[in-house]
Amino acid sequence: MPDPHILLKDEPEKRILLLGNEAIARGILESGIGVVTTYPGTPASEIGDTVSAIAQEAGVYMEYSVNEIVAVEVAGGAANCGVRALAAMKHVGLNVAADALMTLAYTGVRGGLVIVTADDPECYSSQNEQDSRLYALLSNLPCLEPSNPQEAKDMIAYAVEISEKLELPVIMRTTTRVSHTRAPVIFGKLSKPNLKGDFIRDVKRLVMVPANARPRHDILLQRMEKAKEIAEASPYNIINTRGKSGEYGLISSSSAYNYAVEAAGLLGLNIDILKLGMTHPLPEKMIGKFLREHSKVIIVEELEPYLELHVKAIAKDYAPSTEVFGKQYFPRSGELSTSLVLKGLAAIIGRKIPIDFEGLNRRYSEISGEIPPRPPILCAGCPHRASFYVMKKVAGEEAIYPTDIGCYALGIAPPLKVGDVLVCMGAGIGTAQGISKTTGMKTIAVIGDSTFFHAGIPRLLNAVYNKHKVVVAVLDNLTTAMTGHQPHPGTGKTGMQAPTEPIAIEKVAEGCGVKFVKVIDPFNVGEASKVLREALRFPETSLIVFRSPCALLLVREKRLKGLEIVPFRINEKCTNCMACVKLLGCPAIILKEDKAVAINETLCVGCGLCAQVCPYKAIEPAKQT
Repeated sequence: MPDPHILLKDEPEKRILLLGNEAIARGILESGIGVVTTYPGTPASEIGDTVSAIAQEAGVYMEYSVNEIVAVEVAGGAANCGVRALAAMKHVGLNVAADALMTLAYTGVRGGLVIVTADDPECYSSQNEQDSRLYALLSNLPCLEPSNPQEAKDMIAYAVEISEKLELPVIMRTTTRVSHTRAPVIFGKLSKPNLKGDFIRDVKRLVMVPANARPRHDILLQRMEKAKEIAEASPYNIINTRGKSGEYGLISSSSAYNYAVEAAGLLGLNIDILKLGMTHPLPEKMIGKFLREHSKVIIVEELEPYLELHVKAIAKDYAPSTEVFGKQYFPRSGELSTSLVLKGLAAIIGRKIPIDFEGLNRRYSEISGEIPPRPPILCAGCPHRASFYVMKKVAGEEAIYPTDIGCYALGIAPPLKVGDVLVCMGAGIGTAQGISKTTGMKTIAVIGDSTFFHAGIPRLLNAVYNKHKVVVAVLDNLTTAMTGHQPHPGTGKTGMQAPTEPIAIEKVAEGCGVKFVKVIDPFNVGEASKVLREALRFPETSLIVFRSPCALLLVREKRLKGLEIVPFRINEKCTNCMACVKLLGCPAIILKEDKAVAINETLCVGCGLCAQVCPYKAIEPAKQT
C-alpha cells in the first residue's frame, strides 16, 4: 500500500496506482465528505483504514463504529444535519445495517449520504455470497456499481450529488475484484469537508411513527420517479458500440463488465455493450431502445439474475420479440471469470472457444499438484491456539463449540477442531443457548473481542435473563485482527488515532449480570484449565476472557523497540512422540526429512505453548546470541 498521505495532494490530473478501496478514500476527499464511519470487514476494510490514517490532516471525522447499524446511524445523523457522510461495510454488514437503512429511506437526508457495501463473490472471506443490489430494490434507494478503481473514486462524488438532489441515501456496491484491484487513478480536485451541521426539527419527516411513515413512503416513491430520470441521463450508463446494431447485444455491470469485454474480444465479437453503472433504478427507456435494436441480448452479471429479471420485464413492453439470455449460460454462484463468460458467450452464439481451457486446466492441475496445500491456519504464537488447547484439554468432545466470525473461526482446522456451528457476528452466543437448552450438553460459545462489542452483548444479556447454562469464551487478542488490526472499544484507541478510555469486556459482562466472570492468560495452561472447569460447573451463564495480545502485534512491538524475539527449540530429550504436532498444529513446528520434529526458528515467536504440552520437557527457549 502506498503512503496514504499521497491522497492528500491537491493535484488534479495526477495519476497514481491505487487499490479500489484507496480510490474510494480519495473520492471521499474530493467530495467534501466530513463524516466517515465503518465496521471493518473484508473486502471493504481498506476504505476505513486509509481514511483513518489521514483523517486528522484531511479535516475529516472518522470512526470505527461498534457495528454496521451504528455506523449507518451515525452517518445518517450527520447527514440529517446537512453534513456529507459515508458509511462503509462488507455485504453481510449491510444485513446488520438494514434496519436503519430501510427507514432512512423514508426520512431521507439533508446532506449527501453514501453507503458503500463490498460484495464478496466466491466467498473469499465471508460466510455467504450476497448480491447487495437487492437491498437497493428492497429499500427503494439508488444504487451505483463501479467496474474499476477510477470509477470507484469518481462515483463517490456522483453518489453525493444524487443523494443531495433526491435527499436520499445512495448505495454504492463494489465487489472484491473492484475493491482489491490496483489500477491507475487520475485525481480530481480536493474539496474541503464541512463538519459543522445544523439540526432542524421536523417531526413529521424524522419521527417514523406509523402516521408519519405512511406519507413518507409515498414521498420516497415520488423521489424514485425522479431517480429514473437521473438514471436515463447518467454518464455511467453508456453504450459501447463495437459494430453496427445487429443481432446480438450485451448488457453488463460492475466487474462482470470487464470479463464480458475481454471474452467478446477473444471471440472476435463486434458486439454492442450496454454498460450499466447506475443499476437502481435502471434506465428503462435506454434499455428498451437497446433491446429494440438487437434481436438477441445477453446479460452478464455476477450472483443473482438482478439485471436479467428487470431486462426481461422491460423487454415485454419495449421489445417482446427480443430474446434475452442470462443465467442459463452463466453461473449464479461464485465469481465470474473471463473463461466462464467466454464459455457462456460461445454457447449462446454457437462459436468454438478459441482457447483450450481443458488443456490449461490439466496443466494447472499438474503444476498445482506439486505445490503443498496451504490451508488458512492460526499464526504461530496465536493466543487462540492456547485457548482452544485448553478447551479441548478440559472439555474435549463432551462439549459443543458454537463459534463466531474472526481469526478464531480457523480453530475448526485439525488438530484443534474447535467450532461446531458458525452463522454470523455474535451468533455463537445465541446459538449456544438453544443448543444447551435442548441437549443439556456442555456448551462453550467462542467469540472474539471485537465481535463481542459488535454483536455479543445482546446475546449475553439474553443468556443471563433466561438463565442459560453456557460458558462464553471471549478470545481477547486486543485488536480486530482478521481484518487488519483495527481498533475497537477495548483497545483504547479511536479511528482518529486518538487515545480513549478502553472498555473492559469483563466489566461489561458484570454489568450484564453475569455472576461468574474471570480473566485468564491462555498461555498459562494450568490456571486457564482450572478456571474453565469451574465455569463448566457453574449452574448459570459464565464468561471467561482469554486475554493475550495478537502474536503479530507482539512481534511488531518488539521489533520497533529493538527487542530480541527468542524462539524455542527441540532438545535431546525429544522422543519424537509428536504430541506437539498432534495437539497444537502450530506452523512453526515442522517435520524434517527424517520425520523428526523440529521448530522453525524463523516462524517461532516464543510463546512457549509447545513447551507446556511436551510430556518429556524436550522443548526449551533457544539460547540467545
